[in-house]
Amino acid sequence: MTVVKEEPGRDGADEDGGMPDGDDGYVPSARRLERERYKRARSRRATGIAALSTLVTAVVLYVVVVNAPGWPRTKETFFSAAYAREALPEVLEGLWLNVRLLLVCGAAVLVLGMLVAVARTLRGPVFFPVRALAAAYTDFFRGLPLIINLMIVVLGVPALRLQGVTVDPVLLGGTALTLTYSAYVAEVFRAGIESVHPSQRAAARSLGLTNRQALRHVVLPQAVRRQVPPLLNDLVSLQKDTGLVSIGGAVDAVRAADIIVGRSLNYTPYVVAGLVFVALTIPMTRLTDWVTARMDRRRAQGGTI
Repeated sequence: MTVVKEEPGRDGADEDGGMPDGDDGYVPSARRLERERYKRARSRRATGIAALSTLVTAVVLYVVVVNAPGWPRTKETFFSAAYAREALPEVLEGLWLNVRLLLVCGAAVLVLGMLVAVARTLRGPVFFPVRALAAAYTDFFRGLPLIINLMIVVLGVPALRLQGVTVDPVLLGGTALTLTYSAYVAEVFRAGIESVHPSQRAAARSLGLTNRQALRHVVLPQAVRRQVPPLLNDLVSLQKDTGLVSIGGAVDAVRAADIIVGRSLNYTPYVVAGLVFVALTIPMTRLTDWVTARMDRRRAQGGTI
């Protein structure tokens, strides 16, 4: 006797054409299939409405701007294609200085910020002077505007005429950026350290670890993982603020654009420099969003951060 084996997906399909989800013979119900079709239709409708509203908004803004009385003059002054082509190579050349400042200052900020945060969390009365100095450092540089800090360091240090102290505006500007951003990053690290439950440190001590070992192997790894999103946000801000070193004469992207503006009296190079910084910032911003969303999903699922 010949046994004919039924092909999966034919007789196993339901009346709406649904296919089994697996090999266990499960067939989605008609109500579930209808609900899924409704969700897909609603998603397509929401996407279409969002696209249409975005298009309408863009058209309205374009019409309002283009029909403004001063648009021809504004277009010539800020959006000149000829000056944009002239400025782009020089702006990109100056941008390399901003990238190097970001890499060097970013590493220095993380190290100094961690040291200050650890100093603020030291326990015991013997470390009170260290905690007080660390607190004074963070309070001062978080309250001092960055532009004033840059002026004091970049313009004030050379005026002292100290032997062996550099007068390079790039190094001095990087130092000012490091001092300011280390104060912010120190508070981020400190918040991460204090967010670790004391039982973690107590468990580490019960296993025979010293306070220093518990801090290094138990507390700090958890604190750093929890604070990755705000740390990335601070690096994004640092990336933009590297353009402020131009106040001391360093030829970065902003200064390169300023030189062209000075000789042409056309402000298109500023727009070019701004767009270059935006293009450089967007990848880091999206990375920050991705890391934040990933950590939120893991937290919602009850996993470790």
